[in-house]
Amino acid sequence: MNVEDVKNRKVTIGVVGLGYVGLPLAISFAKKFRVIGFDINKNKIEKYKEGIDVTNEVGNEAVMNTTMEFTSEPKKIKEADFVIVAVPTPIDNHKKPDLNPVVKSSETVGKNLKKGAVVIYESTVYPGLTEETCQPILEQQSGMKCGQEFKIAYSPERINPGDKEHRFETITKIVSGMDDETLELVSELYGSVLKNGVYKASSIKVAEAAKVIENSQRDINIAFVNELAVIFNTMGIDTNEVLDAAGSKWNFLNFRPGLVGGHCIGVDPFYLTYRSEEKGHLSELILASRRVNDGMGKFIAENVVKKLIKEGLVVKGAKILILGLTFKENVPDLRNSKVMDIIKELEKYDVKVYARDPYADLEEIKREYGINIDTNEKNEKVDGIVLAVKHKQYEDLTIDDLKNMLKEDRKLVIDIKQIVNKKEAEQKGIDLWRL
Repeated sequence: MNVEDVKNRKVTIGVVGLGYVGLPLAISFAKKFRVIGFDINKNKIEKYKEGIDVTNEVGNEAVMNTTMEFTSEPKKIKEADFVIVAVPTPIDNHKKPDLNPVVKSSETVGKNLKKGAVVIYESTVYPGLTEETCQPILEQQSGMKCGQEFKIAYSPERINPGDKEHRFETITKIVSGMDDETLELVSELYGSVLKNGVYKASSIKVAEAAKVIENSQRDINIAFVNELAVIFNTMGIDTNEVLDAAGSKWNFLNFRPGLVGGHCIGVDPFYLTYRSEEKGHLSELILASRRVNDGMGKFIAENVVKKLIKEGLVVKGAKILILGLTFKENVPDLRNSKVMDIIKELEKYDVKVYARDPYADLEEIKREYGINIDTNEKNEKVDGIVLAVKHKQYEDLTIDDLKNMLKEDRKLVIDIKQIVNKKEAEQKGIDLWRL
């Protein structure tokens, strides 16, 4: 296989892992190449074959019309000249990298690896993992020697779930390879479908490090404004008004306080700190930022309780409606959703929590978090509302809509995502608390 084979579309691409990252990537490549999409989740594969996009990232029409071959049969990977691994890289209960998905997928790929193929990892990992962990697995399972009978590369994903502007085809993609020849092959491959081209990293480790600091940087900046929110709350100052004022300076960074969940910003920094500790350095700033952001659910819940007390209400048995459960707006992804932290904390005070979400799978919440969600289908009036996720369905809620959900003499609205107009809320008698 050479660059001309890629230019002439004479190669087959296998994508391992068809979730929020793998599916958009595979759909894009299938417009120009033969693509085999593999996932171990047979139910997901059947949904794709029916033309149903379970990720809500590309839409049913794109899935229905793609030329990609969907399969849960590992042997199909043997037909691929390029194998792109796009599986999750979560953390365990001790905040340590859970490498099981990337290890298992490497074993599967290794057992079904075509001689001369290039294996490209997209999963977020710590610097060194591709070469130190994945490469030996591929060699052991395939019985082939890396660099002689197959090659490895790394091109970190930059998918932002729910973002309709920064799509796979419109971003600049970092690419790297184990040698110059591999780098050129991978550059040509990705460059053929990306409008803004690629950035060639000098090594696989540099590309791995670049990815993991992208999300760590955002985590640190959000932690700063979250800590400001905690500080200004003690002073009775509206944090968002402060940020609006400071934002009039030309070089002030526009970050806002909020819940930091999901499978990227809330997870990836732990991969860097884990590797850092292995090398003998404790990354105090990154870990401190993680502590701040992970504590925001508890902080919000405590302020709900304080507000109930100030209004003279009995906390035990108070009814609170939470609008939004996923980790971010307009996506069904519940992984590492910090809204669950609010629910769990409120339940410690024996608050009766109702919750709704137009995208969330309530059975998944029960499986993953052990929480039985009561959606309040009877539309029982509540003592307070928490606007937790900025779904488009909630952006259109008026003050009167919110008042209709509250008991007649209640007025508490907790606005985490700055959805409510503060002046209008005050004029209509709403006791608004904003993060």
